[in-house]
Amino acid sequence: MSTVARKKSLIWDYLTTVDHKKIAILYLIAGGLFFIMGGIEALFIRIQLAVPNNDFVSAGLYNEILTMHGTTMIFLAAMPLVFAMMNAVVPIQIGARDVAFPFLNSLGFWLFFFGGLFLNLSWFLGGAPDAGWTSYASLSLESPGHGIDFYVLGLQISGLGTLIGGINFLVTIVNMRAPGMTYMRMPLFTWTTFVASALILFAFPPLTVGLIFLMMDRLFGGNFFDPALGGNTIIWEHLFWIFGHPEVYILVLPAFGIFSEIISTFSKKRLFGYSSMVFATVLIGFLGFMVWAHHMFTVGMGPIANAIFAVATMAIAVPTGIKIFNWLFTMWGGSIRFTTPMLYAVGFIPSFVMGGVTGVMNATAAADYQYHDSYFVVAHFHYVIVGGVVFALLAGAHYWWPKMFGKMLSEKLGKVTFWLFFIGFHLTFFIQHFLGLMGMPRRVFTYLPGQGWETGNLISTIGAFFMAAGTIVLLVNIVITTVKGKKAEADAWGDGRTLEWAVSSPAPEYNFAQTPLVRGLDALWVEKMEGKKGLTPAEPLGDIHMPNPSFLPFVISLGLFISALGFMYHNDHSWGLMVGIVGLLITFGAMFLRSVIDDHGYHIHKEEIIEAEKKGAKA
Repeated sequence: MSTVARKKSLIWDYLTTVDHKKIAILYLIAGGLFFIMGGIEALFIRIQLAVPNNDFVSAGLYNEILTMHGTTMIFLAAMPLVFAMMNAVVPIQIGARDVAFPFLNSLGFWLFFFGGLFLNLSWFLGGAPDAGWTSYASLSLESPGHGIDFYVLGLQISGLGTLIGGINFLVTIVNMRAPGMTYMRMPLFTWTTFVASALILFAFPPLTVGLIFLMMDRLFGGNFFDPALGGNTIIWEHLFWIFGHPEVYILVLPAFGIFSEIISTFSKKRLFGYSSMVFATVLIGFLGFMVWAHHMFTVGMGPIANAIFAVATMAIAVPTGIKIFNWLFTMWGGSIRFTTPMLYAVGFIPSFVMGGVTGVMNATAAADYQYHDSYFVVAHFHYVIVGGVVFALLAGAHYWWPKMFGKMLSEKLGKVTFWLFFIGFHLTFFIQHFLGLMGMPRRVFTYLPGQGWETGNLISTIGAFFMAAGTIVLLVNIVITTVKGKKAEADAWGDGRTLEWAVSSPAPEYNFAQTPLVRGLDALWVEKMEGKKGLTPAEPLGDIHMPNPSFLPFVISLGLFISALGFMYHNDHSWGLMVGIVGLLITFGAMFLRSVIDDHGYHIHKEEIIEAEKKGAKA
């Protein structure tokens, strides 16, 4: 086969795949690209604030960069990268051959991708959104041009994909666990995925409702948020934060799960207090919905509402504290190996605790009147999201890379990445606590000299470049590994405890030749302790039924992308409405086609499986 034909078939393979492992790679690539874009936007922000009275970017452009940095990092980088880890690992961890709805899994990715693409088109079509990543209605209603419309429609498309993904993982974990895998034998990463997926199910609809209201106000003359027409801008804040605070836990809980796996593996110990970790995870998920208005202490809700939300917010510190101590006790007395993933895990604990402590400070309503809208809040937020989620994503990428790609990332370069990123992170954000306490407000594009902010801002900017350097080293590591990396074994780290380390690296298309029988917590470790080389099968070897690939998820998502573009311009151009309708017809046509096509999948025959398993054993 020629190189061109091979490239074509590879691209077509990924455009049509419904295999959870390939979809994980798609999420990883797309999320990684958006992460780099968000990082470049962050560097522009830090360059602008490095010195007083800087004119590196204009005030209007600064607002656009600031808005796109926050929106990109939360919705288009952190969220899909978390989904990449979930897709790569969870089905194998529970002994399943794929997720419950492979077609929907593919649809979820393409909706996210086209939503992100749509949002970033705004840079080229008249200006990006400029009302902050929270897009408060008082600012977003007044914003000229189509920037906010890109925000509203892009997030609706992308959010639909996330919602589909969350439902898919819920059903997968409830229905598709291997025989013997009770809920209290599930690995912690699977548990945190389960709770995060439940949060997605309940948190994304309020955001969708808010975005529909804002779309009606902006494009169709609605009056939900316009006070002059009887609307109320505070309603947007409630709807946004009813989504926005659980969103923090949607990101942080899987991060906790990643660190639980890593700390247990590289301490050579079962996770300390497994059942208390599970209950703490569920409790964090439950309490996450009772705290949204702590973002709104200064809007005038009154002392009773403020006090209730302050107490609820502080209560979350209890289950989080349980987790921190359990990780420390897991390491205590363990045979610790300081691999790259383990370095991130150890660095995460003090970093995240600092974010948590400043969270309790912000939760004190009276004190929050001082901290609110200052750089203290920026520092707190980044200690939670970067010190928690980004550290976990980098740790998880190093930890599961061999399982996803069959090659080991360089440990030497991995450790260089860790130290550059870790030092850069603390340089960037630690000083911002003090800038905030010294009175520096958020979202200002420049400041006057002589207020004592110059040194802090310069240090912060230098730190940002350290993080950028760490990211570049990671990219170099990935390129070198891809070209001449060391082939990974099935149990790549030698101390794997969960089922994903029992299958070859990368995992075969069908994951398991025979569905495994799970005989305890840390299913693979149980088998190892009995001296067995493989898993105990729960079924005889036979043909395996697999779902067919499909191009329709791509077409459905593309239709919504075209439709959003048309409806956005329907007030400006006569063709807008027509394009919008054509886009919807493409989407609904593809959905109808899906409903009438007999898609019975295909079989991988027993002989092929035996042959593949032999090859895997030799490798």
